[in-house]
Amino acid sequence: MRVEAIILLFLGVFFGIVGIVYWFWSYEDAGTAMLVGTSALGFLPGSYYMFWHRRMGHRVEDRTDASIAEGAGDINSFPGSSIWPFVLGMGAFLTLLSLVFGIWLILPGISLILSAAIGVTAESRRGGHV
Repeated sequence: MRVEAIILLFLGVFFGIVGIVYWFWSYEDAGTAMLVGTSALGFLPGSYYMFWHRRMGHRVEDRTDASIAEGAGDINSFPGSSIWPFVLGMGAFLTLLSLVFGIWLILPGISLILSAAIGVTAESRRGGHV
């Protein structure tokens, strides 16, 4: 995770510097806010990855003396396909659209978010089948 952390932290620093230069060059609020947000999108996952790298140590991929055989075998178990992340995304999208097109869209948005939360919980309790 060290390589990923360094790349993301570099992007955070880069966009932070670009944001500062942009602010003093143009004094424009919207572009500066977007560059600050972009900088945060580099710093947040980068610092998270660096935290876990320091806590867990080097992975096989991070070590320079590792061989290919050390990385062979089962990696982990991956979750099966599920419809609930899509339903949650559509609920969040409708809730966000209610700010633009009218408050009436918040009802289907909230109901989709709640049904996705219930569906994910039920799916995880039953072993992947609802």
